[in-house]
Amino acid sequence: MGHTYKDFVVLGLGRFGKSVAQTLAEKGYEVLAVDKNEEAIQEISEHVTHAVQADATDMETLNALGIRNFDVAVVAIGTNMQSSIMTALLVKELGVKYVLAKAQNDIHKRVLEKIGVDRVVFPERDMGVRIANNLVSKNIVDFIELSSEYSLVEAGTLPEWAGKSLKELNMRAKYGVNVMAIRHDDEINISPDANVILHENDILVVIGSNEDLSKLELI
Repeated sequence: MGHTYKDFVVLGLGRFGKSVAQTLAEKGYEVLAVDKNEEAIQEISEHVTHAVQADATDMETLNALGIRNFDVAVVAIGTNMQSSIMTALLVKELGVKYVLAKAQNDIHKRVLEKIGVDRVVFPERDMGVRIANNLVSKNIVDFIELSSEYSLVEAGTLPEWAGKSLKELNMRAKYGVNVMAIRHDDEINISPDANVILHENDILVVIGSNEDLSKLELI
């Protein structure tokens, strides 16, 4: 359950790409940052494992950089929708396991999803730092941002919750979040009773403010 990603390539170093790359590097992950702009590369080079000035829309370049060996590619190319789509297509073709891409609008998002991008985000709504944390959080199964302040998170049961009832954990009072459903052995319990006991491998569907969810370390 969750992710075991270790190596990340971030393609495009605008504000979003930069914050994702730096956050992942700070957490101790291997990060290769790629951008056409020399200044952007110089700025980030001391913060990440490798920084390379290169054109991410060129198959030979991506091949030479060994992109296929990365667990995750973050396509953070800014304003050029065509470059973003081209890059996403190439990294998918090279066999990168998980591709996350930034979209500018809903049409861009639909195209990225059609070419097999695993997750599409709107960084103006989703901060790069949170996305980077989300990529490496072992506990997250899925994450849906409902608004800039609220999210719905599908997450594993924390070890200290196992064997306790929802009533004992009193999440609403303690953490300000609501448990909407519990998935136990492929059975889903919607609007669970307060006396339901949590088990180690249960998946919880939790809704709450981003602030409260991050205190819980769920995002």
